[in-house]
Amino acid sequence: MAAPTTTRRTLRCYAGVALLAVISLAAHAGDLTVSAAASLMNAFREMGPAFEAQNPDTKVLFNFGASDALLAQIAKGAPADVLASADQETMDRAEAQNLLTPGSRRNFVSNTLVLIAPSDSPLRIKELADLQKSEVRRIALGSPSGVPAGRYARGALDAAKLWTTVEPKAVYAQNVRQALDYVARGEVEAGFVYATDAAIQKDKVKVAFVVATETPISYPIAAVSGSPNADAARRFLDFVLSPAAQAVLTRYGFGRP
Repeated sequence: MAAPTTTRRTLRCYAGVALLAVISLAAHAGDLTVSAAASLMNAFREMGPAFEAQNPDTKVLFNFGASDALLAQIAKGAPADVLASADQETMDRAEAQNLLTPGSRRNFVSNTLVLIAPSDSPLRIKELADLQKSEVRRIALGSPSGVPAGRYARGALDAAKLWTTVEPKAVYAQNVRQALDYVARGEVEAGFVYATDAAIQKDKVKVAFVVATETPISYPIAAVSGSPNADAARRFLDFVLSPAAQAVLTRYGFGRP
C-alpha cells in the first residue's frame, strides 16, 4: 500500500511543479522588454512605473547599453519588444535588417553633445582646438565604431581637422555612461558625452562647451518585429510621446523631437 501512496504524492508534486511553471510563464507573458540607449537610463527608469500604472497587466524590463550593441543583440535573437537608439544610423541599420515593425518608427527626443571636464579641473578648455594642449593627456569618448556619442564626437573632430591629433589621447568607452564615469572619477582630463549625461553628474563634472555636430542628435524608437507583446510595444511607443512622459524627458534635459 505504501507504493501507491508514494506515487500519488509524487504525482501531486509533479502537478504542483507544472502549475508553478504555468504561473511563471503567465507572469512573464506580460513582460515588455525595452532595449534603450544608455543615455536614456535615468529618464526611462522613472517613466517605467508610470507606464506600468497605466498598464497593470504589463511589467517593463529595461536593457540599457550602447545603441550598436543593442542592435547586435536583437539581430542575434535576444528578446526585445522595443528599441530606442541614440542616433538615426543605428535605427536605419535595424530597418535595413527587417528587425522593426513596419511603420512603428518615430523620433521622440533630441539631445546635444558636450565636452566635459572634472568639476575641480584647473584646465581652460574652451574649444576643440584646446584638446591639443599637452596638459590634456586623456580624452574619454565612446568608441566611434559602436557608440553613437563617439561617432558624433569623431565627426566633430574630423570637421575641425583635429581627429589625427586627438586620437592618440582617446580613451574609448563601451557606452556614453562609461565615458561620463571616466571624467567624473578624474581618470581623464576631458570627455565627450550628451548634455543629459553631464546633468546627472553635475556635482562631479562641468560642461566646458557645447560641441557642434554635423547632424542634429535625435533619438528614434520603434517596435521590434516579431515581438510577442506587439500591443504592449505599441502602447509604450504612444506613452513615450505622451505629455506626461515628455515632461519627464524634458526634466532630464532632453529636447523635443
